[in-house]
Amino acid sequence: MRLVLAKPWQISHWLNTRNPITQESLLGKVVLLDVFQMLCPGCVSHALPQAMRVAQAFNPADIAVIGLHSVFENHNAQGSKETLAAFLHEYKIDFPVGIDSPDASGRLPQTMASYGLQGTPTTILIDRRGNLRKQKFGFEADLVLGAEIMSLILEPHERLYETGQSNCDDAGCAVPTE
Repeated sequence: MRLVLAKPWQISHWLNTRNPITQESLLGKVVLLDVFQMLCPGCVSHALPQAMRVAQAFNPADIAVIGLHSVFENHNAQGSKETLAAFLHEYKIDFPVGIDSPDASGRLPQTMASYGLQGTPTTILIDRRGNLRKQKFGFEADLVLGAEIMSLILEPHERLYETGQSNCDDAGCAVPTE
Protein backbone atom coordinates (compact mmCIF):
# COMPACT_ATOMS: atom_id res chain seq x y z
CA MET A 1 0.00 0.00 0.00
CA ARG A 2 1.40 3.38 -1.02
CA LEU A 3 0.97 5.93 1.76
CA VAL A 4 0.04 9.54 1.03
CA LEU A 5 0.52 12.42 3.44
CA ALA A 6 -2.72 13.95 4.67
CA LYS A 7 -3.42 17.28 3.00
CA PRO A 8 -3.24 20.44 5.10
CA TRP A 9 -6.41 21.59 6.82
CA GLN A 10 -7.61 25.13 6.09
CA ILE A 11 -9.03 26.36 9.40
CA SER A 12 -10.53 29.82 9.90
CA HIS A 13 -11.10 29.46 13.68
CA TRP A 14 -10.46 26.92 16.42
CA LEU A 15 -12.82 26.15 19.30
CA ASN A 16 -12.17 24.13 22.48
CA THR A 17 -8.45 24.83 22.37
CA ARG A 18 -6.34 27.76 23.53
CA ASN A 19 -3.94 27.59 20.60
CA PRO A 20 -4.41 26.69 16.93
CA ILE A 21 -3.59 23.05 16.22
CA THR A 22 -1.18 22.17 13.46
CA GLN A 23 -0.92 18.79 11.82
CA GLU A 24 2.79 18.85 12.55
CA SER A 25 2.04 19.14 16.28
CA LEU A 26 0.03 15.90 16.05
CA LEU A 27 2.85 13.80 14.57
CA GLY A 28 3.42 10.77 16.77
CA LYS A 29 -0.31 10.38 17.44
CA VAL A 30 -3.06 8.76 15.45
CA VAL A 31 -5.61 11.41 14.44
CA LEU A 32 -9.34 10.91 14.12
CA LEU A 33 -10.71 13.83 12.13
CA ASP A 34 -14.51 13.92 12.37
CA VAL A 35 -15.90 16.09 9.58
CA PHE A 36 -19.40 17.30 10.47
CA GLN A 37 -22.07 19.97 10.21
CA MET A 38 -24.13 20.84 13.28
CA LEU A 39 -27.38 20.62 11.26
CA CYS A 40 -26.54 17.19 9.82
CA PRO A 41 -28.75 14.56 11.52
CA GLY A 42 -26.22 11.73 10.94
CA CYS A 43 -23.46 13.87 12.41
CA VAL A 44 -25.42 14.76 15.54
CA SER A 45 -26.88 11.31 16.19
CA HIS A 46 -23.96 9.08 15.16
CA ALA A 47 -20.63 10.65 14.19
CA LEU A 48 -20.14 13.19 16.98
CA PRO A 49 -21.17 10.78 19.78
CA GLN A 50 -18.82 8.20 18.25
CA ALA A 51 -15.94 10.72 18.24
CA MET A 52 -16.70 11.46 21.89
CA ARG A 53 -16.58 7.73 22.70
CA VAL A 54 -13.22 7.43 20.91
CA ALA A 55 -11.85 10.38 22.91
CA GLN A 56 -12.97 8.69 26.14
CA ALA A 57 -11.84 5.15 25.24
CA PHE A 58 -8.30 5.77 24.00
CA ASN A 59 -5.27 7.28 25.70
CA PRO A 60 -4.77 10.92 24.59
CA ALA A 61 -1.05 10.16 24.30
CA ASP A 62 -1.94 7.79 21.43
CA ILE A 63 -4.79 9.55 19.64
CA ALA A 64 -6.01 13.07 18.96
CA VAL A 65 -9.72 13.48 18.24
CA ILE A 66 -10.36 16.60 16.17
CA GLY A 67 -13.63 17.92 14.79
CA LEU A 68 -13.86 19.77 11.48
CA HIS A 69 -17.03 21.81 11.03
CA SER A 70 -17.32 21.93 7.26
CA VAL A 71 -20.43 23.82 6.13
CA PHE A 72 -21.50 23.31 2.53
CA GLU A 73 -25.22 23.99 3.01
CA ASN A 74 -27.42 26.23 5.20
CA HIS A 75 -24.55 28.71 5.62
CA ASN A 76 -26.72 31.37 7.26
CA ALA A 77 -28.08 28.99 9.88
CA GLN A 78 -24.77 27.50 11.02
CA GLY A 79 -22.10 29.84 9.76
CA SER A 80 -20.99 31.76 12.87
CA LYS A 81 -18.41 30.54 15.33
CA GLU A 82 -20.66 31.74 18.19
CA THR A 83 -23.46 29.45 16.99
CA LEU A 84 -21.04 26.53 16.74
CA ALA A 85 -19.59 27.30 20.19
CA ALA A 86 -23.11 27.17 21.68
CA PHE A 87 -23.76 23.86 19.87
CA LEU A 88 -20.51 22.34 21.18
CA HIS A 89 -21.35 23.47 24.72
CA GLU A 90 -24.92 22.14 24.53
CA TYR A 91 -23.78 18.72 23.25
CA LYS A 92 -20.80 18.61 25.68
CA ILE A 93 -18.27 18.23 22.87
CA ASP A 94 -14.94 19.17 24.39
CA PHE A 95 -12.40 17.99 21.83
CA PRO A 96 -10.86 20.67 19.56
CA VAL A 97 -12.98 21.73 16.60
CA GLY A 98 -11.74 23.69 13.61
CA ILE A 99 -14.00 25.64 11.29
CA ASP A 100 -13.22 24.79 7.68
CA SER A 101 -12.34 27.97 5.76
CA PRO A 102 -14.89 28.94 3.11
CA ASP A 103 -13.70 29.30 -0.45
CA ALA A 104 -14.12 32.55 -2.38
CA SER A 105 -17.30 31.36 -4.08
CA GLY A 106 -18.91 30.33 -0.80
CA ARG A 107 -19.70 26.82 -2.09
CA LEU A 108 -17.43 24.10 -0.72
CA PRO A 109 -15.14 24.83 2.22
CA GLN A 110 -11.42 24.60 1.40
CA THR A 111 -10.53 21.44 3.34
CA MET A 112 -13.65 19.66 2.11
CA ALA A 113 -12.73 20.53 -1.47
CA SER A 114 -9.05 19.57 -1.16
CA TYR A 115 -9.93 16.16 0.31
CA GLY A 116 -12.70 15.62 -2.27
CA LEU A 117 -15.22 14.87 0.47
CA GLN A 118 -18.67 13.64 -0.54
CA GLY A 119 -20.43 15.24 2.44
CA THR A 120 -20.90 14.86 6.17
CA PRO A 121 -20.29 12.96 8.30
CA THR A 122 -16.89 11.83 7.08
CA THR A 123 -14.39 9.94 9.18
CA ILE A 124 -10.71 10.50 8.46
CA LEU A 125 -7.87 8.57 10.10
CA ILE A 126 -4.29 9.81 9.91
CA ASP A 127 -1.41 7.66 11.16
CA ARG A 128 1.39 8.71 13.50
CA ARG A 129 3.52 9.85 10.55
CA GLY A 130 0.81 12.07 9.07
CA ASN A 131 -0.34 9.67 6.35
CA LEU A 132 -3.99 9.52 5.32
CA ARG A 133 -5.15 6.00 6.17
CA LYS A 134 -8.95 6.19 5.96
CA GLN A 135 -11.53 8.53 4.52
CA LYS A 136 -15.11 7.30 4.75
CA PHE A 137 -18.33 9.14 4.03
CA GLY A 138 -21.20 8.07 6.26
CA PHE A 139 -21.40 6.15 9.49
CA GLU A 140 -18.82 3.55 10.52
CA ALA A 141 -19.58 0.90 13.14
CA ASP A 142 -17.84 1.47 16.49
CA LEU A 143 -16.13 -1.94 16.45
CA VAL A 144 -14.73 -1.39 12.97
CA LEU A 145 -13.45 2.10 13.77
CA GLY A 146 -12.05 0.98 17.12
CA ALA A 147 -10.19 -1.90 15.49
CA GLU A 148 -8.76 0.40 12.81
CA ILE A 149 -7.63 2.93 15.41
CA MET A 150 -6.02 0.23 17.56
CA SER A 151 -4.27 -1.18 14.50
CA LEU A 152 -2.78 2.24 13.77
CA ILE A 153 -1.78 2.75 17.41
CA LEU A 154 0.00 -0.62 17.45
CA GLU A 155 1.86 -0.07 14.17
CA PRO A 156 5.58 0.31 14.67
CA HIS A 157 6.42 3.94 14.22
CA GLU A 158 9.62 5.75 13.55
CA ARG A 159 11.96 6.43 16.42
CA LEU A 160 12.18 9.92 14.96
CA TYR A 161 9.79 11.10 17.67
CA GLU A 162 12.07 9.83 20.44
CA THR A 163 15.58 10.36 19.11
CA GLY A 164 15.47 12.24 15.84
CA GLN A 165 16.72 9.02 14.18
CA SER A 166 14.58 6.81 11.97
CA ASN A 167 14.87 3.03 11.71
CA CYS A 168 12.34 2.93 8.89
CA ASP A 169 12.70 2.69 5.14
CA ASP A 170 10.57 1.41 2.25
CA ALA A 171 11.06 -2.18 3.43
CA GLY A 172 9.71 -1.50 6.94
CA CYS A 173 10.79 -0.42 10.41
CA ALA A 174 13.64 -2.27 12.11
CA VAL A 175 13.66 -2.88 15.84
CA PRO A 176 16.29 -0.61 17.45
CA THR A 177 19.48 -2.42 18.45
CA GLU A 178 20.32 -0.10 21.33
